[in-house]
Amino acid sequence: MSRTVFCQYEQRDAEGLDFAPWPGELGQRILAHVGKPAWASWLAHQTMLINENRLSPRDPKHRAFLQEELEKFLFGGDAQKPAGYVPPES
Repeated sequence: MSRTVFCQYEQRDAEGLDFAPWPGELGQRILAHVGKPAWASWLAHQTMLINENRLSPRDPKHRAFLQEELEKFLFGGDAQKPAGYVPPES
């Protein structure tokens, strides 16, 4: 049986995650306040950031940057786009 949470990113009820996807307090906050669709959106955004900025998840500075962007994306609404990013045409 799935859990329902009020997703802060989408501002609606959504299916909750099955486990905390991030360690520590931030992971618990995500588990409690972020739905599966929002997490999938973050993963796509994170992939874009990693690829466009040539980030390495093994580099502590890059991990810190990604964590800041994660918090902005899911809870702040002002996540950074890579320099020169042009959204795809619909």
